[in-house]
Amino acid sequence: MPRIIRIAAAQMGPNQKRDRREDILDRMIALLEEAAGRGAQLVVFPELAFTTFFPRWLLEGAELDGYYETAMPNPMVQPLFDRARALSVGFNVGYAELTPEGRRFNAAITTGPDGAILGKYRKVHLPGSVEPRAGAAFQQLEKRYFEYGDEGFRAFDGVEDWGHPRMGMLICNDRRWPEAWRAYGLQGVELMVIGYNSAAYDPNGGSTEDSSLRTFHSKLVAQANAYMNATWAVTVAKAGDEDGSGLIGGSCIVDPNGCLVAEAQTLGDEVIVAECDLDACLQGKTKMFDFAAHRRPEHYRRLIDQVGVA
Repeated sequence: MPRIIRIAAAQMGPNQKRDRREDILDRMIALLEEAAGRGAQLVVFPELAFTTFFPRWLLEGAELDGYYETAMPNPMVQPLFDRARALSVGFNVGYAELTPEGRRFNAAITTGPDGAILGKYRKVHLPGSVEPRAGAAFQQLEKRYFEYGDEGFRAFDGVEDWGHPRMGMLICNDRRWPEAWRAYGLQGVELMVIGYNSAAYDPNGGSTEDSSLRTFHSKLVAQANAYMNATWAVTVAKAGDEDGSGLIGGSCIVDPNGCLVAEAQTLGDEVIVAECDLDACLQGKTKMFDFAAHRRPEHYRRLIDQVGVA
C-alpha cells in the first residue's frame, strides 16, 4: 500500500502588535479550512503563530506574560483545535509556552486528526542575546525570554491515516543546524515540520544580509538537510512587514531528494499543498544515506565535546 500524506504549509502574513488574538485565530482557521478544502490531512503553521514576534522588543511584567500560553490548548486557541477536529485535519503550530513552574520555552506541538497531541518540541538553538543591543531599532531577545529546549530531538509517529510517518519538529534557527536534523535522521525521520519567523535583515546587526539572501538560506538548509537525511521537509514562515520589521517568506515543501515541490509566492496568508510519498525516503535511506552501512561515529567525537572553534 502506498504511504502518501497530503500536507499543507499555511504561511501567515504579519501579526501586528495591535492585532486582537481573536482576529489572528480567525485567519488561522481560514487557512486551515482552505487547506482542508484542498485535501490536506496535516497543516503546518509558523513559529509563534498566535502573536507578533515579541522578542524584538524589551518587555517585562504583564505585557510580556500576555504573549505566552499557559496550556495547550487553552480557551483562547480552542476554536482552532475544535475546527481541525471537525475537519479531521491534524496541524503543527508554534507558540510561547509558560509552564506551571514558571519556565518559558519557544515550543511547538503536532496534533492528529482527532485533536490529540502526538508530539511536542521545545526550541534548542536560540538566537540573539539576553541583553539588548545599544542603538538597535529592533532586538533579538530570544535568549532573554526563553530557556533552551530541554527535551532534545525526539521523533514520534504520525497516525495510520497518514501512513504512520516517523516525524520530527524543529523551530526557526534549529533548521540551520545539521546536528538537529541528523539527530532525527538517526531515528528514521520521514517528515520534518518546521515553523519560523526569520527577519528580512541581519537581526544581529550589520548590512551584509538582506531578504533575498536570507530567503535563499532558508530554502537551502531545508533542501540540503532533507536530502542528507532522506526526509520530507515542510518549512513555514510568518512573513511580511510586522510592526515595521520585515520577515521573509519562502515557505516550501521539499522532497527527500532535496527538490522543491511547492513554495509560497507571497509575503501574506497563503496555503501551498503537496502529496508526499513517504516511501520516496527509501531511496536515500537504503543507498547514499544508509547510516548503518556508511557512518563512522568513531571520528565524530569533536561534534559532541566541542562548542566553539578550537
